Amino acid sequence: MSVEFRQPEGLHGQSPGPGGPSRATDTDPPSLPAPWSLPRWRAYVAAAVLCYINLLNYMNWFIIAGVLLDVQKFFHISDSNAGLLQTVFISFLLLSAPVFGYLGDRHSRKATLSFGILLWSGAGLSSSFISPRYSWLFFLSRGLVGTGTASYSTIAPTVLGDLFVRDQRTRVLAIFYIFIPVGSGLGYVLGSAVAELTGNWRWALRIMPCLEAVALILLIMLVPDPPRGAAEKQGVATTGDPRSSWCEDVRYLWRNWSFVWSTLGVTAMAFVTGALGFWAPKFLFEARVVHGLLLPCFREPCNSQDSLIFGALTVVTGIIGVILGAETSRRYKKVNPQAEPLICAASLLAAAPCLYLALILAPTTLLASYVFLALGELLLSCNWAVVADILLSVVVPRCRGTAEALQITVGHILGDAGSPYLMGLPSAELPVLRLRHCLGWWLLPTDCAVPRERPGPSPEVWHRDP
Repeated sequence: MSVEFRQPEGLHGQSPGPGGPSRATDTDPPSLPAPWSLPRWRAYVAAAVLCYINLLNYMNWFIIAGVLLDVQKFFHISDSNAGLLQTVFISFLLLSAPVFGYLGDRHSRKATLSFGILLWSGAGLSSSFISPRYSWLFFLSRGLVGTGTASYSTIAPTVLGDLFVRDQRTRVLAIFYIFIPVGSGLGYVLGSAVAELTGNWRWALRIMPCLEAVALILLIMLVPDPPRGAAEKQGVATTGDPRSSWCEDVRYLWRNWSFVWSTLGVTAMAFVTGALGFWAPKFLFEARVVHGLLLPCFREPCNSQDSLIFGALTVVTGIIGVILGAETSRRYKKVNPQAEPLICAASLLAAAPCLYLALILAPTTLLASYVFLALGELLLSCNWAVVADILLSVVVPRCRGTAEALQITVGHILGDAGSPYLMGLPSAELPVLRLRHCLGWWLLPTDCAVPRERPGPSPEVWHRDP
């Protein structure tokens, strides 16, 4: 006796209605992929949890930058070595990102994310108890925090890509990537505020694990692990798809020119944001010293007002920039399929002169410097959600974890892994007057914030008018 089977139809594999012809059996054969569905409210709850964890993720990236002066005084490290803190963090992140990308494409993403949260919260907590004699151990702990955050940065966007599709995915990604600048800004604010309240910068690192424990519980209870490509395939699980090797995935991505060029753009942006985010609070602090508004800091605790100001600027401009970029992309691509790369290119080109003017005007007028710094950050933030949507649109679902990992790795190797250290070198080695004359040639192509280190500089150094 022959039996006919019918493929699931409609959204999430449901049949069009109950009036269809009856079949000899009501069950799908074992050889067919099982339909997968999730209530809409569950998908939005999962997205909210992932956004909360993304907030904590980026707070960890920049919480040290908010108390950088205190860390330097506590461990007795120079500007060049202080830049290595972020370089070590990023280096560990980029080395582990391909591993997590491979695991995320082939194994339980939920388990991998849970491991990453445990790793970065444990390393962050332990680093707050390190003695000044073991500064190398503090550097190592920052590297382990970077390893933990790599799991989240690599895998979380692919989970959202399998829960939502098209315009809905663009909006959700915009909200998700809002928490990059918001988390970065709150990292400065939390670090500097806790240091100000307690008189000990290390308490900032002891508060974060409490928030991360809540995040881990929410992840385990509320976030599903959808089948890869479920959103594009109308809820049909892809467990039956042929599994390619990691090398085959990399070859596919290497031939995907949309992915290659967007990755190079992300790399250029990472170079800028890495140096700017790490050094801007100290640059603003020393600018106020030059204007006679503050005294130089020779021992901890140092004045943290500039970290609070820069953190607030990052939060506000980040929210506006991400929403502006995502909404402009969503509307413009209805009339121009090239909208996403055009928006990214235009915002990056416009950010360059704004950041350049923010640095050049700092010794003359602080207000104008803050205005152009805010404009530059806003324009940079327009890219976060758009570049993520580009990746999810041009890469097939089975390779998205690997694609995220490769983009993170390349972006950090050539971007923010080295830019904080490179910007710290001229600050520590070059004479201030020579550095000032080099600004016009050095900062315009890189858009990097280069601080300078002088105990008690005089206004004449920057040729400030009386």
